[in-house]
Amino acid sequence: MIDLNFKYKNLITFIDKITPFRPELAIILGSGLGKFAKSIKTHKTISTTSLPGYPASTIEGHAGKIHFAEYEGKKLLLFQGRIHFYEGYSLSECVLPVLITKKIECKKILLTNAAGSVNVNLHPGDLMLASSFNGINIKKELTKLIGLAGIEQKNRALNLPSQSFNDIIKKAASEEKIKLRQGVYWYSKGPSYETPAEIKMTRKLGGDAAGMSTVHEAIFSSYLGLTISAISCITNYGAGISSSKLSHSEVTETANLVKAKFERLLKRIVTLI
Repeated sequence: MIDLNFKYKNLITFIDKITPFRPELAIILGSGLGKFAKSIKTHKTISTTSLPGYPASTIEGHAGKIHFAEYEGKKLLLFQGRIHFYEGYSLSECVLPVLITKKIECKKILLTNAAGSVNVNLHPGDLMLASSFNGINIKKELTKLIGLAGIEQKNRALNLPSQSFNDIIKKAASEEKIKLRQGVYWYSKGPSYETPAEIKMTRKLGGDAAGMSTVHEAIFSSYLGLTISAISCITNYGAGISSSKLSHSEVTETANLVKAKFERLLKRIVTLI
């Protein structure tokens, strides 16, 4: 088990000193979704490169900024860009935004991501609310990280997502007349996209959308006692479903096409929390 409080003591102390307020909701903005921060009032922006011990973001669409923002009187913490396991970082680094959220006393976190369709009924441009999470070896890896020794601890960490938070998100989608799909988000380490055979396996095991983030953040959030939900922007069909060649540019392009819809949904969620 890694003592994250000790490992990131200087970073947490630094952020705590410059935090302008205690946010009501934290949002991790996934690939192509970072521009949401520009659509609302920002009180303070921190470049993660200025933070002691914070990993550098290396992926297009992940700017590496933390915003203290506000919308309709609700205080927000926005992570514009996330840290991925496939970038070569450890899981203890990948869950750092979640640890920061907890340490500055924010109790809710919304995880967003770009994901590939595994379920043939999910199409590029759809938004999917995670009803559950799964993935090869992710629980084992997290057990090593946070030392879930007892049954009670394991159950607490895997009691996710929050049904009450999901209900708020579904209400927000209804009020904005946005079609919101639901399904299981399936995690893989990456860095390569899944093969057609892996997509078939994921579908048979119950996955609806596949990606390379979010699940470790979700489990760690739940372990820390945070209320969590997750929304995926479906940006492409999984390998073998379509003849199109997969690329990160396709992911960001599709996310950009639906950003207005996604921003409307996020803003309505904020007003309802």
